[in-house]
Amino acid sequence: MSGTSLDGIDVAMIETDGDERVIPGPALTIAYKDTFRERLRSVLGGIGPVREVEDKLTRLHAEAVEQFIARHPGMRIDIIGLHGHTILHRPAERRTWQLGDGALLARLLSRDVVADFRSADVAAGGQGAPLAPLFHVAIAAALPKPLAVLNIGGVANVTWIGEGMKILGFDTGPGNALIDDWVRHHTGAVADIDGRVAGAGRASAAHVARFLAAPFFECPPPKSLDRDDFREIVPNCLSFEDGAATLTEMTAAAAAAAIRHFPSPARKWLICGGGRRNPVLMEALDRRIGGVVFPVEAVGWDGDALEAQAFAYLAVRSVRGLPLSLPSTTGVSRPMLGGRLFTAAR
Repeated sequence: MSGTSLDGIDVAMIETDGDERVIPGPALTIAYKDTFRERLRSVLGGIGPVREVEDKLTRLHAEAVEQFIARHPGMRIDIIGLHGHTILHRPAERRTWQLGDGALLARLLSRDVVADFRSADVAAGGQGAPLAPLFHVAIAAALPKPLAVLNIGGVANVTWIGEGMKILGFDTGPGNALIDDWVRHHTGAVADIDGRVAGAGRASAAHVARFLAAPFFECPPPKSLDRDDFREIVPNCLSFEDGAATLTEMTAAAAAAAIRHFPSPARKWLICGGGRRNPVLMEALDRRIGGVVFPVEAVGWDGDALEAQAFAYLAVRSVRGLPLSLPSTTGVSRPMLGGRLFTAAR
């Protein structure tokens, strides 16, 4: 899994039947070198040397898996799920584009690979995102409901889980991407580490209010976003610190705005992704949502590995012919199969 925050590659192993059985295993995160991160950034939107970057990205994924295997010798691996990296997401145009060459990865690793998870859903009229909700349902089976699982990556998405397999999934708004880009523009750093920049600033209530007036928030789910949606709301008139504080508050406000679409209030919100490491963002979430916000580690999950685990789970569902998405998670008209199997040469 290479997330929209452009931070690196997450590798995670699970034992699963693609249904109710999920046993998380070890995980590994490998950060991108600055030079490759900028090459990857340069092709966002589907421009520039896409094929060259995809080839390098795939080879970096192969190296990441090899490092993971070297750390866990003797581990049996039946299938690899390759999400790749999203460079364009325009479901209204029935377009979504994830870099990652499944055939090349299968050849490099001599293992079967499932890739291309999103395109079938989008081609059938779905949003193609989020795809983690069915995994969230499986891993949260024993937890009290209703429950919300909020992933704050480059874009933020939520899964609402009720009793009896009631499920709703959608993107809530910007996650870390706009904050990261703001900090990068001003200092060259890759992120607001520990929320230190936002913590030194003051959020502009006027900017947040204008942001929340966007039609996206009233639009009923399922719905999804591209990394660069909401680019026009970046508060360029503010100071560095106040801008970071404002963008951080916007991410929290967008997540809280999702509550209006829930069938019933969540008893607990579990936060995964890099955003849970930002104490300023977590405080804003807790303040806006009402004291029921916790990092996923509170229930024993690994918040850095959860999304990669989800695509391992979906890879197994794909080869078993089980749906990856539902009308209530992507807006597709029927439960939708997905993924493409690339077999290794034997």
